Amino acid sequence: MQLSTTFRHMDASQAVRDYAEEKLDKIRKYFQKDPIAAHAVFSVERGFHHVADINITLPNGIVINAKETTEDMYSSIDLATARIERQVRKWKEKIRDHKPHGGPSVSVREMVLLAEDMEPRPSGSPGAAPNRTAAAKPAPPPPSVPAFQVVKDETFTARSMKVEDAVMQLNLLGDELLVFTDVNSQTISVLYRRKDGNYGLIETGREATSKPVTPSRSGAHS
Repeated sequence: MQLSTTFRHMDASQAVRDYAEEKLDKIRKYFQKDPIAAHAVFSVERGFHHVADINITLPNGIVINAKETTEDMYSSIDLATARIERQVRKWKEKIRDHKPHGGPSVSVREMVLLAEDMEPRPSGSPGAAPNRTAAAKPAPPPPSVPAFQVVKDETFTARSMKVEDAVMQLNLLGDELLVFTDVNSQTISVLYRRKDGNYGLIETGREATSKPVTPSRSGAHS
């Protein structure tokens, strides 16, 4: 398995890289002998949250992801690779049978907006409008364009696939929502996990007319 690594807010560690590679090699048995690309991001947040974010891309375009956080990087790697193995075991037959459809794919932009910029502030909180008095000057008019902070801004590929494949891809990514191009209708659709355990499917009716592209990441990632 071809593993590339990124270290954030921590020193690069060959020992951590070797450990992750060893764990991922145990998952190799579930796949064919085609080259498999894997990328792992290791980071430390708030000084003690050790995050292992592992992403595997198969030759047929399927993407598998797991992200775990503990107070020890090796434990985070253990949990992330164990979760990947559980999902691969569950979906291994469909993974092996999956063939890229080669239909149109489109680029979709996802932005994460800061909640406190979008929701009304409680009265009395910093930034809330002060009580008006007779001598108070009128507040200036709000700007024509709302000001909000974008926490994350990324572009991903909405790949062409059947609804059944989209369900599999949603589970392998561990996400709650997936944007894809329906291979049958050739339109952009949204698959999401409902609170009752079922799956919701939104058909936008927007036809995907862009040219096929090489998949890099499937669906929207929270």
